Amino acid sequence: MKLRKICSGLLAVAISMVALIPANNQAVAATGGAYETGVYRNLFVETGKTQAQVDAKLQAAWDKLFYGNDSSERVYYPVGTDMAYIKDVANGDVRSEGMSYGMMICVQMDKQKEFDNLWRWAKKYMQQQSGALKGFFAWQCNFSGGVMDSTPASDGDEYFAMSLLFAANRWGSNTTGIDYNKEAQTILDAMLHQSDDGQGYNMFNKTYNQVVFCPTAGNYDFTDPSYHLPAFYELWALWDDSDNALWSQIAATSRQFFPKATNATTGLGPDYAEFSGAPKDVSWSSGHSDFRYDAWRIASNIAVDYAWFGKDAWATTFADRLHNFFYSQGVTTYGSNYTLAGSKLNSDHSPGLVAMNAVAALATTSDKSKEFVNDLWNTSIPSGQYRYYDGMLYFLGMLHVSGNFKMWGVQSQTTVTLGDANDDKNIDALDFATIKMYLLNSSTAINLKNADMNEDGSVDSLDLAAIKKKLLNN
Repeated sequence: MKLRKICSGLLAVAISMVALIPANNQAVAATGGAYETGVYRNLFVETGKTQAQVDAKLQAAWDKLFYGNDSSERVYYPVGTDMAYIKDVANGDVRSEGMSYGMMICVQMDKQKEFDNLWRWAKKYMQQQSGALKGFFAWQCNFSGGVMDSTPASDGDEYFAMSLLFAANRWGSNTTGIDYNKEAQTILDAMLHQSDDGQGYNMFNKTYNQVVFCPTAGNYDFTDPSYHLPAFYELWALWDDSDNALWSQIAATSRQFFPKATNATTGLGPDYAEFSGAPKDVSWSSGHSDFRYDAWRIASNIAVDYAWFGKDAWATTFADRLHNFFYSQGVTTYGSNYTLAGSKLNSDHSPGLVAMNAVAALATTSDKSKEFVNDLWNTSIPSGQYRYYDGMLYFLGMLHVSGNFKMWGVQSQTTVTLGDANDDKNIDALDFATIKMYLLNSSTAINLKNADMNEDGSVDSLDLAAIKKKLLNN
């Protein structure tokens, strides 16, 4: 009876509380992130949405962007019975970026047919089979598959490789006649060894161990900060058939690069940068030393790496800095292009940037983060002329924020004992008290995986109620 009274009293204090995003973020570094725990946090649920509401949102995005109205909603267009492409509606072309993003969305949504259709089109029309660009993908084609520009864009190739590896781990290679792992290994090999035969350029600069803007003459000596994907490199260090130590080094180098490339006050980074992190202008296009459309993705790359691996505590400094800046601009009204110092260059409140700023909440320690998550929730699925880029980033952002963008093939590195919140190998009233104290004070030491009684990706009042029930039933 005494235990029942204690539990009931503590529950009355905490039952109305919803776990705060910052509280969970402060524990990421200590737990090693999702790679160690197997927990992918659902920020929408943490801010009060139900799982059913989140599932419906994702399904609606899939239905519209992949199978919606031809002229105003969809970006996925089937070709024959076994191929498809992602259409950049505004520019009237097909891009390696969009094709690889589309494949990543498909593997995360468990849509193997659509994944295979996109890959078959990309492999047939975009992947180059000989010469100095062998293994890489032409960044731009027309709708018939004709190459408009054979230059590879590094981010597309990176996403192709990662999505293929996830597909191999989720569905198994050769289940539909495509050896996903073999195709991925071919791309990874080209990234680091294209120039071994004396022709062409690698996709990662050998001197600086950084991803290059393009593996071609004149574009090999600088980078695009949004192409840096340390979370992917960590997995390639595990899954590449070779070069494992080098991928680990490349991941570490990218983490060291981000503080140099982003503004110390606003958190904004440029589209293009020197390997030193200094903003980079180019002669053939203007404005890329500013925070423009490519640079939107930097926030997601940093925050996801932190959420998955928890290796770079600076990520929380960055995410807070970035959210503070955009908060000062108005969470629902900020523009989409700025100078790095924070001068607004336009007033478009673009869904793609809204999505990337919401993903940054995976690393923030400020209560402001909830407002950025809510802004994404309230943003309509992109439609119309500019639905391609905004739509792809919106969908990727929704997957990350909802805990549905996962490292397929990675098993939790820790043993889970639901209820043992204080990690003392027992489940008792002390665990109830630990969860209660964690809700009141996020600095309380806690095993988040064990404390997540309903395994919904967050520790909140529902878990407190669940452990109370467990203890009373025992």
